Amino acid sequence: MRLRDLAELVRAPAALSVPGDAVAGAAAAGSLDGRTAGVAAASVCLYWAGMAANDWADRDLDAVERPERPIPSGRVAPNTALAIAGGLTAAGLALAAASGGRRTLGTATALAAAVWAYDVQAKNTAAGPAAMAVCRGLDVLLGASTGRMRRAVRPALTVAAHTYAVTALSRREVTGADRSLPALTLAGTAAVAYAASGRRGWAPVGLAAWYALRFGRAQRDVLRDPAAGRVRAAVGAGITSLPALQGALIAASGRPLAGALVAAGAPAGAKLARAVSPT
Repeated sequence: MRLRDLAELVRAPAALSVPGDAVAGAAAAGSLDGRTAGVAAASVCLYWAGMAANDWADRDLDAVERPERPIPSGRVAPNTALAIAGGLTAAGLALAAASGGRRTLGTATALAAAVWAYDVQAKNTAAGPAAMAVCRGLDVLLGASTGRMRRAVRPALTVAAHTYAVTALSRREVTGADRSLPALTLAGTAAVAYAASGRRGWAPVGLAAWYALRFGRAQRDVLRDPAAGRVRAAVGAGITSLPALQGALIAASGRPLAGALVAAGAPAGAKLARAVSPT
């Protein structure tokens, strides 16, 4: 197995959208410190585990709809993908325990369970978008687990709402969508951006507007032409725009510099996505 095959399996570029969850949670909880880096690393491991488990669970469907994916193309064996998913899950839990202690491990365990439940059970059901939203919300709370977690409920719900919209779009990546779906997700994006801005100064408002512009433009294209290719592009834009949203939430928690640094992952992720698809 080549390194590129592994990168495709875990959607490596999409990992740039993950550390911001932990930083947003920690900033809201008043515990943004050295421990947050370890928690963010745990989040990345659990995210990559979920991507590998997703391809393992969907290997038969991908053989029909996406034969170029690593498993159906024969570049990665199914058992190898499952082992990678299991190993990354264990690594994520170990990092969480080492970084934040018992409460962080408990939150990471809940997140890992939600990720696996989504991949093997909920993904292809009507509950799929909600299940994925729960995963992202828990990821924000994982970052907050070293501080006052209750303060991170609002950013967790905001990121979850964004994730719901992206996941709803992703279910139409192969078949295309009707125009009602992008109309609904576009309205949801506007509401998410408003909630993230907090109306607390130029930094959160500016970053929230940037997020809305990046993701909203792609959804507007789907509204004009709901073909599968446009939907895939919108899903990719939703993933790579998430750091801008996280940056707005972080800035709204009183950490504008940290928010700007996290938001910088948006254009970087978009550039990497041209080499390895994040969807």
